[in-house]
Amino acid sequence: MYRDLSLQTLGLAATQAEQIELAMTYGFRGLDLDPVEFQERVATYGLPHSRRLIDSAKLKITACRLPFDPAADEPEFRAALEQFKPQAELAGSIGCTRVVTTLAPGCDALPYHENFELHRKRFGEIAAMLAPLQMRLGVGFAAPANLRSDKSFEFIHKLDALVLLVGSVGAKNIGVVVDLWDHYVSGGTIDELRKLKPQQLVQVRVADAPLDKPREELTDHDRLLPCESGVIDLPAQLALLAELGYDGPVTPVPNRQRMGSVGRDASMRQIGAAMDQLWKASGLTPAGKLAAPAVRT
Repeated sequence: MYRDLSLQTLGLAATQAEQIELAMTYGFRGLDLDPVEFQERVATYGLPHSRRLIDSAKLKITACRLPFDPAADEPEFRAALEQFKPQAELAGSIGCTRVVTTLAPGCDALPYHENFELHRKRFGEIAAMLAPLQMRLGVGFAAPANLRSDKSFEFIHKLDALVLLVGSVGAKNIGVVVDLWDHYVSGGTIDELRKLKPQQLVQVRVADAPLDKPREELTDHDRLLPCESGVIDLPAQLALLAELGYDGPVTPVPNRQRMGSVGRDASMRQIGAAMDQLWKASGLTPAGKLAAPAVRT
């Protein structure tokens, strides 16, 4: 496995050159891509110029975020899918192999079974569009209760239900995004992770949780740096996933506001140091392999 940097998720603005410099400075081997921004860049400067720095840095272009809601109204979904196709083609042309999205854990329009069927069909269409590009679709869930408490109908907010949905799509190029913070908030266990097969995993995300707040009251504001509190046993979980054979991206997703009023570079120093600590505590080599057999818990 390897460290992946998603500045868009972290809410950190940077030019392409700055993104690459930050990734290389703080030990990241992968970088997520904003497909809309990259398409605009190519339209302005051309593809050879737009990819020049990426190619020279030899970083993996890990994933791009699906830039539309897969549960949108039918005309909106059709238009967005058509608009996304050339963006995905450009991303794939520079080595991006993953498109990721996160399910809304509740809605006002559809009861659970209808929402499940809608997403099953929509994800099947998106996966079919990505397949010729050799790209995978990764789907994650959001666990905090506040994200669904005011909705008429709850939807998927646990790993087992997500695995069921993804498996029902019937496409070989769809899998799950496992955010270990959301997994903890949902009440998930390491035994549930042990049931996963490496080919089911598209991306792993990491953050810690505070000591002084029950998991059922946590919100996205409570995402701490990896290994900051030790509430979530990230090292044991990461070691397990490595033992299972997962070799994909591991992406830090703390809430930047929890790091204090510091600038972008100071934030990145904290994140880089936290990932160093996580890697060491998990028994991983710089190449993301287990340095010794993992101890099961």
